[in-house]
Amino acid sequence: MHADERFEELLSAYGSPLYVHDLARVRWACHDLAAALPEPARLYYSLKANPHPGLVAELARCGAHAEITSRGELAAALEAGCAAGELLYSGPGKTPGELREAVAQGVRAFSVESFGDLERVGAAGAVHGTAVDCLLRVNAAGAPGDAGLRMTGSASQFGFDVDALLSAPERLRVPGARIAGLHFFPLTNARDEAGLIAEIVQSVRTAAALRDELGLSLRLVDLGGGFAAPYAVPGERPRYPALREAVTCVLDAELPGWRQGAPRIAFESGRHLVGDSGTLLTTVVDVKDSKGTRFAVLDAGVNHLGGLSGLGRLLPMKARPLGPADGEVRRVTLAGPLCTPADLLGRSVELAGLRPGTVLAFPNVGAYGLTASLLGFLGHRAPAEVLVDGGRVVSATRLALHRHPVPAADTRSAVTTARS
Repeated sequence: MHADERFEELLSAYGSPLYVHDLARVRWACHDLAAALPEPARLYYSLKANPHPGLVAELARCGAHAEITSRGELAAALEAGCAAGELLYSGPGKTPGELREAVAQGVRAFSVESFGDLERVGAAGAVHGTAVDCLLRVNAAGAPGDAGLRMTGSASQFGFDVDALLSAPERLRVPGARIAGLHFFPLTNARDEAGLIAEIVQSVRTAAALRDELGLSLRLVDLGGGFAAPYAVPGERPRYPALREAVTCVLDAELPGWRQGAPRIAFESGRHLVGDSGTLLTTVVDVKDSKGTRFAVLDAGVNHLGGLSGLGRLLPMKARPLGPADGEVRRVTLAGPLCTPADLLGRSVELAGLRPGTVLAFPNVGAYGLTASLLGFLGHRAPAEVLVDGGRVVSATRLALHRHPVPAADTRSAVTTARS
């Protein structure tokens, strides 16, 4: 069956707008990335890209571990069947309450961003009578060049500055925490392979230098990711054919015990693993002309896709009509159903034959789609999300926001936690 016919069947069954995720593409992406990495290496899936438990479970079956940053992502990982003791909890701003809850549920590995973060993680471990493993996230100078969106290397909320670590190593001795290794994530969405390799090589050399300067016993070095994927436009995931050999060489030189797991080497990815698995189907509700501009109003907008467009990174997007594109090609602005002029999914895009009832397909939206959007704004119902595998529907669910009572005792506890 042609893909468009299958999409039309799913729309008939589950309504519009609709997200469709293909698990076969998730498996291919995981296999391709694992083949590009040094062997052996651990691969983490970053749930921030898409925390759908079905996707997380599929990646776990492929051998990927879960990297989480919140209570919600912890819940999603556990729902997907991930073992709490295999998770990596990262991110800035981890509160004492969140940390105690995570340790209570069995999380034993954290990436820490500062001395204060390390102390809070240690305190959570001490409360539960255990010592938890901590990776020091490092805000180190990056390699020359422009390989993607830089995350560290300048003033940043992410990671320890190298000089701060070197000037106060005694502050790394915290009850309830043991330093297990280092964590790097200098950039994201890098299409340039040479630039990405240079960043990873720089991170390996920095890890070796910090090991020697601080006398660290490294059990795990997470070299981050940066692996790219197209977003809401046609295209293929980039490949990294030279990465394995180049990174293997620098690991052999700088961290020679890595092949025996001393330290274990890890990488992480979000968009590269799930980005091309997802398609958003949305229907034209109205077509109108206003002062020389034609608008097609859709039943999906930035509440369902592209909610991070305020960062100036996600537009332009490009959709195609399902079925034959009959009619005159016109420049059309694609607007969503929200009561704000910011609700745009495309400006002056060339499309043929748009009319009420036309279905548009946005490709490559498996990452930073629904859960990265303004889901709560105006209260429109979320699209259904259908997972398919080989033409078979695996699951069909709908994300919903619900307001529920918060007991007064919980409120007092939250205030105390925030002040502690």
